[in-house]
Amino acid sequence: MLKSPSNPKGTRDFLPLTLSRRNYILDIIKYNFKLFGFLEIETPALEKSSTLLGKYGNEGDRLVFKILNSGDKIKKADMIALEQCNLSTFTNSISEKGLRYDLTVPLARFVAQHQNDLVFPFKRFQIQNVWRADRPQHGRFQEFTQCDADVIGSKSIVQEIELIKLYDSVFSQLGFDDLIFKINHRNILTALANYMGAKSKLNEFISIIDKLDKIGIENVVIEVKNLIKNVSVSKLSNLLSEKEISILKLNKLFGESSQAKRGIDELNTILEFISDNKCIKNEIKLDITLARGLNYYTGTIIEVISKSNRAIGSLGGGGRYDNLTSLFNLKNTSGVGISFGLDRIYLDMEEKNMFPVDLGNHFDIIIINFGINYIKKLYPLIDLLRQNGKKISIYPDKAKLNKQFSYADKHKISKAIIMGENESDNNEIIIKNMITGTQSNHSISEVNSTLF
Repeated sequence: MLKSPSNPKGTRDFLPLTLSRRNYILDIIKYNFKLFGFLEIETPALEKSSTLLGKYGNEGDRLVFKILNSGDKIKKADMIALEQCNLSTFTNSISEKGLRYDLTVPLARFVAQHQNDLVFPFKRFQIQNVWRADRPQHGRFQEFTQCDADVIGSKSIVQEIELIKLYDSVFSQLGFDDLIFKINHRNILTALANYMGAKSKLNEFISIIDKLDKIGIENVVIEVKNLIKNVSVSKLSNLLSEKEISILKLNKLFGESSQAKRGIDELNTILEFISDNKCIKNEIKLDITLARGLNYYTGTIIEVISKSNRAIGSLGGGGRYDNLTSLFNLKNTSGVGISFGLDRIYLDMEEKNMFPVDLGNHFDIIIINFGINYIKKLYPLIDLLRQNGKKISIYPDKAKLNKQFSYADKHKISKAIIMGENESDNNEIIIKNMITGTQSNHSISEVNSTLF
C-alpha cells in the first residue's frame, strides 16, 4: 500500500485562506518598511559555509542546514574524521554551502560585497525564507519567513528609537495593544557577567541567561552555578527575580564601568525619548535578563512579547551589531536591525481571532457558465470589471446551476453574473446577490463596477 504524501517535518504547505492571512500581515509590514524609508533587497537562499559559520555561536552554527557537495567534490570527504567520530570536521569536508540561517549575516556579506554601489547609511528591508535545523514545535519551524529592517553605517541612537516606533506602528495596525517591547544592552549583560564572576565565560553565561523564559530562574541558577563554581546564588536569584529595575539601580550596580555606563546612557535616552513624546501605544520595558543569544550583538537589544500569550514566545527581536561587516572586510560600519516573527504573529492573531473576516473571499464575482458563446459575449464586460479592480472567476464548465452556485457559496462570493439565452437575446445580464438571494436584470451597456 502506498504511503500518503507528506512534506518534510518542520515545513508547511499553505492553503489559500492561510496564505491570504499571511499576506495581510506581510502587506502591513512591507507598507511600514517603505513608510520608514527602507529599501528592499533579496539575497540567495544558499550561502557559502564560510559566510554562515562562526557568526551565530556554537548553538547557532549547529542549526545551519548544510548542503552536500556534488560531483567530484564529494571525493574530498575526510573519512579519517568520520572514523574518529569528528563529525564537525567530516561535515565541513563534504559541504561548502548552506541554507541561510537568518537574513542579518547575509546582509553583512551583501553590504561588504556591494559597498561601492550603496548610499550610507543604508536602510534595507528583506522578506525571505530562512532555515534552521531546530526541533519543530508550536511556533517554531525549520523553514520560516523573516521580515527584517536594518540600518548599516550609522551609530546614532535615533535608529533604535525609529525601529521601536516601526515595531509599534506595524503591531498597532495589526490590532495588537498588549505588547511589551523589552530592551537591554549588551554592555549591561557584560557588566552582569562581571558582577557574577563570569567575565572569562561571557558568551556561555549570556546563553544561559537567554533561556530564562524557557527553563525558569531555578534552572538558570543551576546552570550558572555549574558554569561558575563560586557564584553567589542568592545575588543572582535576587537580580533575576526583579520584575522592574530602574536606570538608577543600574547606575548603582554597574555605573563604575565606563562600558556599562555607555549602555545605561543609551537605554536611558531611548526610554526618555519615548516617554516624553508618548510616541508608542504599546509598553516599553527595561529587562536586564533579555539576552538574545546571537553573538554578533554589541549594543541595544530588543524583543517583542505578548502579555496575553507569553507561551508563543517572542513576536520579534533585534539589536545593534558593530562588528559584523568587519568579518567581511568592511570595518567601522555599525549596524542595527529588527525582525518580525511572521509565523508567531500569525499564530497569535489566529488564536485571538484578529484577522478581518473577509480575507477568505478570494474573488468578488463568479461568472455562471451556460456555454462558451455566452462567455464570449460577456468577455468585454469581464475585462472592464477587472480593469476596475474586481476579482472575477469564470466557472470553467457548463454545469448544473446548483453546482455552480454551491462553488460560489464555498468561496463566500457575494455576486454572480448570469447570462442565459433570454438575457443574451435582450443584451442583458442578471446580477444575483449570493448572500441575500435577490437578483436584478441590467442592460450590458449600463453595467459598471459600482453595481458590485
